[in-house]
Amino acid sequence: MTRDNLLFAIIGLLFGFIVGFIFASTTLQREAATAGITRGQQMPADHPPVPGAASAGASGQAPGQMQASVLAALDKARKEPTNFEAQVQAASLYLQIQRFDQAIDYLIKANQLKPDDLNVVSMLGEANMDGGHFEAAERWYKAALTKQPENIPVLDGYCFVLLQQGNAKAAEEAMNKLAKIDPNNQDLPQFKEKLNSLKSGGK
Repeated sequence: MTRDNLLFAIIGLLFGFIVGFIFASTTLQREAATAGITRGQQMPADHPPVPGAASAGASGQAPGQMQASVLAALDKARKEPTNFEAQVQAASLYLQIQRFDQAIDYLIKANQLKPDDLNVVSMLGEANMDGGHFEAAERWYKAALTKQPENIPVLDGYCFVLLQQGNAKAAEEAMNKLAKIDPNNQDLPQFKEKLNSLKSGGK
């Protein structure tokens, strides 16, 4: 098999996986919506809310159209590495199917093209958090907070990753800031429980 043929085979396998997962995810999300279930209710209690989760998979496209648009988006990102929007779109597709490391690769490229873009920096924090890369998530969230200190979703995620790393002091400081900005934040009770556990020697 030639190098070109191998590349097309890999792209074909990846495309099949993405389309299958997105189609299944779309179906499940529609069923969940009918039953009154949200994505947030299916996550761990202390997981920060995911921006845009309610609209994930709700593009209104038919399966055939979705397949074509997914393939086109990924191909465009591969062929146009200096296209900022293409890198972000490809990353978003990978985030939808929970392929966090692949999403991070495209987000890194987007960040290199536009280092000051707050949305990409925030997405890097979220992708690393959901991928279990808490140290990297902390760095990206901290960078986002430098740009926008009172960004509630970013501060929420920052608290989460600090707690996951067992950094009680920094987590408490971040939680105090979050409580001041958003005193009714739905994650604060779980964060406080985790913080108390850390202070008492738990994990």
